[in-house]
Amino acid sequence: MKIQERMGAGSNRSAAPAQPTVGERLPAPPRERKPALAALAVLLILLGALGATVLVLRAGDRIEVVKVTKEIPAGESPAEGKNIQPMMVAEDSSIHYVKWEQREALSRLKAKSTVPAGAVAVGEMFGAKESLPAGKASVGLSLKEGQYPADLKPGDTVAAYPVVSGTATGKGSSGSGSSGSSGSGSPLVAAAKVSTVTTKSDATVSTGNQTVTLLVPQDEVAALASAASESKVVVVRVTGDSN
Repeated sequence: MKIQERMGAGSNRSAAPAQPTVGERLPAPPRERKPALAALAVLLILLGALGATVLVLRAGDRIEVVKVTKEIPAGESPAEGKNIQPMMVAEDSSIHYVKWEQREALSRLKAKSTVPAGAVAVGEMFGAKESLPAGKASVGLSLKEGQYPADLKPGDTVAAYPVVSGTATGKGSSGSGSSGSSGSGSPLVAAAKVSTVTTKSDATVSTGNQTVTLLVPQDEVAALASAASESKVVVVRVTGDSN
């Protein structure tokens, strides 16, 4: 009888619900999913990849254009092997690049103003005729040998002095390649930019005479033009910039 009671009591204890032990972790509730945020993250990744692809493609879209290798004075024309060469740049429709394949047409145009060496040529720099800078005038001089430096070239800055009986009367004429001795007068033009230099020749023999075009301030034109009409001008190279 006692044995049966013990067995019955044991059965009753085993049938009782199990209680969680101290320290046992409770089951976590299911995590709430947010499909909208996941979709946004995927979209941002795709947009970033697309942007990087576009940048790579644009960087590879390059064209061959004209680069100025030597300063082109106002009124001068660019020419292959003289003052331009090809270079590659990224294509940009907002910039009017002069493409290298257009260099022959470009050689028939003139610089509207001085184009510095190293510049990339764009259409706005050139035209059918020279465009004078504001406040400047173009004056032509017919100079004999001895009235100009032997190595005078476009782009040089010069001063113009009057000549009396073959002698320059302005200060600083010595060492300029001009004839005669120095005097004490003021220059007709203190600083002018040489636009063009053309050597005159008689048949196949060079005479040593040159036609020089200067860009001078408008208020100094009258005196220079008067002296130039009588061929009584000597030019000397000076430092500075007349622009």
